[in-house]
Amino acid sequence: MKELTIDYALRATWQAVSKMYNEEAKNYGLTMAIGFTLLSIDPKQGTPSTALGPKMGMEATSLSRILKSIEEKGYIERRPNPNDGRGVLIHLTALGLEKRKDSKDVVLRFNEVVREHVSGEDLASFFKTTDIINKLIADKKIYLKTTN
Repeated sequence: MKELTIDYALRATWQAVSKMYNEEAKNYGLTMAIGFTLLSIDPKQGTPSTALGPKMGMEATSLSRILKSIEEKGYIERRPNPNDGRGVLIHLTALGLEKRKDSKDVVLRFNEVVREHVSGEDLASFFKTTDIINKLIADKKIYLKTTN
């Protein structure tokens, strides 16, 4: 199957990348999920808590657990949203900014090494292909419902 299916290549590659990121994140006392969360928070303005889930493609319950964990570690703080009295902004603390920088450096290093080994043309084709796959999924063109 692995030679025949696109989903196998996507899944196997993502699992390898995820494992690599988690192994590297351990060196900074992080996980990939925490690093991704820190990178998703605006370092200057903060980010509304309600915007984080959709931005990260994450369910509210999973995100709540991560936010609670990183708040306990002192990486973030919650502040009232001055533009919406009901809302909360997630802000990075000084320690959170450091951990965000570590996460960003890890991601940039991955991209740098891949770009050293993959031509610009091949990368452009890769991104074009992933865009097409995402559009097919978003437009629900993979599994069309048929009526009998």
